[in-house]
Amino acid sequence: MPQPDVAPVEREPASGLLHLRASGVSLVLDLRDDGLPRVAHWGADLGDLDAAALESLALAVVPPATSNTLDDLGQLSVLPEHARGWFGAPGLSGHRAGADWSPLFRATSGERSTAGGTQRLVVEAVADAARLGLTLEVELTASGLVRMRGTVRNEHDRLPYTVDALMLALPVPSEANELLDLSGGHIRERTPQRQPFAVGARVRDNRRGRTGTDATLVVVAGAQGFGFRHGEVWGLHVGWSGNHRTYAERLNSGEAVLGGGELLLPGEVVLAPGESYAGPWLFASYAEGLDQLSHRFHEWLRARAAHPTRSKPRPVVLNTWEAVYMKHDHERLYALADAAAEVGAERYVLDDGWFRHRRDDHAGLGDWFVDDAVYPQGLHPLIRHVRDLGLEFGLWVEPEMVNPDSDLARAHPEWIMATGGRQPMLSRHQQVLDLGNQAAYDYILERLDSLLSDHPIDYLKWDHNRDLQDAGHQPGGEAGVHAQTRAVYRLMDELKRRHPGLEIESCSSGGGRVDLGVLEHADRVWASDSNDALERQRIQRWTGLLLPPEMVGSHIGPPHSHTTGRTHDLSFRAGTALFGHMGIEWDISSTTAEERAELRRWIALHKRFRDLLHRGTVVRADHPDPDVSLHGVVDRDGREGVFAVVSTGQRAWTRPGRVRLPGLLPGTPYRVSLLPPADTAPTNDTSAPPWLAAVPLVLAGSVLGNVGLELPGLYPEQLLLLHVAALETDGPPVSGGHRRRS
Repeated sequence: MPQPDVAPVEREPASGLLHLRASGVSLVLDLRDDGLPRVAHWGADLGDLDAAALESLALAVVPPATSNTLDDLGQLSVLPEHARGWFGAPGLSGHRAGADWSPLFRATSGERSTAGGTQRLVVEAVADAARLGLTLEVELTASGLVRMRGTVRNEHDRLPYTVDALMLALPVPSEANELLDLSGGHIRERTPQRQPFAVGARVRDNRRGRTGTDATLVVVAGAQGFGFRHGEVWGLHVGWSGNHRTYAERLNSGEAVLGGGELLLPGEVVLAPGESYAGPWLFASYAEGLDQLSHRFHEWLRARAAHPTRSKPRPVVLNTWEAVYMKHDHERLYALADAAAEVGAERYVLDDGWFRHRRDDHAGLGDWFVDDAVYPQGLHPLIRHVRDLGLEFGLWVEPEMVNPDSDLARAHPEWIMATGGRQPMLSRHQQVLDLGNQAAYDYILERLDSLLSDHPIDYLKWDHNRDLQDAGHQPGGEAGVHAQTRAVYRLMDELKRRHPGLEIESCSSGGGRVDLGVLEHADRVWASDSNDALERQRIQRWTGLLLPPEMVGSHIGPPHSHTTGRTHDLSFRAGTALFGHMGIEWDISSTTAEERAELRRWIALHKRFRDLLHRGTVVRADHPDPDVSLHGVVDRDGREGVFAVVSTGQRAWTRPGRVRLPGLLPGTPYRVSLLPPADTAPTNDTSAPPWLAAVPLVLAGSVLGNVGLELPGLYPEQLLLLHVAALETDGPPVSGGHRRRS
């Protein structure tokens, strides 16, 4: 790969302000003295600014001194320093036997480079008295996303240095007076919550050893009342799958920051002389509205060389879990494969229950050998049948976990993570296997490598079904979440190196490991163990704040959801799954021919629009009725789009009102039509709006985006799918609407 041109950063007064610009974003970094980089502006594009204009900008944003403060104004850098007068959370917390707890860094060099559309600044710094070194990496990607990472080094020649925290932060302006983050739990991931951004710290600590089903995902600060299509927003995500902290803090001076990093347990990182610790990448997005904020994340992910859509379209999946659970009846499994091929699925995933002693969830984890009592001829006959039908084959594994009732746990109890001379509390009848123990790591690597070498397996559904509590290294009990997270990343990478083309899904009790750290190594996430389409509407809407649709597993479950007890018709279930990485989690071998025919039509519809759905721009509308939502995907040229109008509950008004279709070209005429098989969705009105009977209808993008369409009175938990396609015309743009025969 060609190396980028690298030029030193000028530190003269007239050129010590660095202006990075991309996709409507400006990041102005102040490098005019020997301190760490300070952010003079992170937000809307400022246009071309010469050196004098940048100097004026830097002067304009210096706050005045106030009473009862330090005589010299504090300088807030991307690594906030207590030594420079920052009274909020410091960027580096640590000590050397109680000393060197407030380091003062000075920059010694800086290099700027550009590669692949990403502008990059690397600053080296030292804290002379504390004998520490620091590397700060700050990037602005082509999509306008800011990425930052810090690395601290112990430069003492004799004494160790304990790192308690390494947190980076970005300032946000006073206009950002409201916070949005996410919470939730198992089968209810990604639940939004808002609050004022007042004085104090909004700290979201995660100590579960995984990202967490309650993870904030992205913390967003914005102008009060911001939505998907309006309002300035600043958002931050910590790209790490272990313990982490995300915070928003406002001082009584009014200064406010968004920050985060890895949440280290006591003693997890103690640097010997010459050793270093690199924190996780932080990702930050500025935008006008949440849709644009999401777009920056999506475009960065899609630009990566290893993004899954670069090699082939995302295959439609059939997963066996809700069809058979752990009852691996051969006749049923073969019938499922036949039915999967019949309806148009492209990948067959054998879920939990295939390995030794695994008749329920009390035993077997860790014994990664095909159970010859259930599969006397091994998995080869089933895999051969699946592949002869033209489907890829995938397999469920949970490599990081072990049941106490397993051959592995009986042989190696010392490989179970524990501390305090006790066993951690059980969760789902399992414990955590210490992959920070090299012997345990080697065992799991050998088992998975053997499975992949002995069978043509294209895909691993990689699960992780419990929080890490009392997760220490035996025999001493030292905290081990940091080492465990690094080992999991390393294990995934090594398996992919040995087996090119292997795909990995990040599943963790459903959506418990969804972050940009694991997605450096995995290819998609399982958004939730709930396949209830109503729950999935919310879960997928907010998972999409960070991830594009093609990376989010979205399956059509059975009519009756086993997680909620709700019953939904196929149009609602399939219309919900349509937009993601589509799959089926339903015993379709026992369905009628008519049901399979309808399911086949839905899968054909997904394949028809798959390229648009998995490469286009995600859009969502802000609707005043909380029980009405609209989301869609518009192609990159803005000339075609697929939208879902969703009724999530009994509407608040007698008439549901209009819904606007965002993301279209204002002066372009579009033909609006309903997509089958959702074009006959039931309504609870005696009459529908006239346009529904007049489709296909032609309207200008400005009309669709600013006026919208009157909604039909959908029953709760129903949806309509709309297709809009630009008309090629030699005449002037259409300003109103009329019916056009297809």
